[in-house]
Amino acid sequence: MIDTATPSYTSFNGHKRIASGSLPVNALAVKHVLASGVPSPLLTFCDQTGQVVEIDIRGSDAEMLARLPPEGYQLQGNESALINSEESGEPRGRGRPKLGVVAREVTLLPRHWDWLAAQPGGASVTLRKLVDEARRANVDRDRQRRASECAYHFMSAMAGDMAGFEEASRALFANDAAKFRQQTETWPSDVRDYVRYLAYSLLLTEVPSLAP
Repeated sequence: MIDTATPSYTSFNGHKRIASGSLPVNALAVKHVLASGVPSPLLTFCDQTGQVVEIDIRGSDAEMLARLPPEGYQLQGNESALINSEESGEPRGRGRPKLGVVAREVTLLPRHWDWLAAQPGGASVTLRKLVDEARRANVDRDRQRRASECAYHFMSAMAGDMAGFEEASRALFANDAAKFRQQTETWPSDVRDYVRYLAYSLLLTEVPSLAP
């Protein structure tokens, strides 16, 4: 699975990959292509989600870069890259910030509450332990599920009308890597390689420089 601790992005000009890396790298590449006057549809994807993010390229390079979120901020799908550092941080609530405890409603049957109440530490401690145990037990399956969802977001946007899309989608969620490769083989090379990269963490070749 792609590293989720360091957000990264990939941009396409039509079916051609023009940038991979940080958001500033992608923003500059998109702006460069638009300035060339011959762009195909330009889309930037988050490598961690496979979803499209928007980049506002108005103004000078410096003005555009100044509008981008701070390094490490994870843009969500269809979230515009316009916010500045003052707007990007979520408000910190009261309580126990060091633990990052978040209070949310949990609905259980009476027998579940009775069992939780009888456990050492009470319901909250027991639920946290159960969740941690489940996460450890299912880490590989959860990682592959997230990778499949990430790849599907991208391929839906870029390859929805391509031959083999439906079969490739079924193979993706069945974790049938061989069939997925077969069904995507005829896709444009940059689209094919990137969706395989998202789905199975394969190595991605370096993007050629756009510098004149």
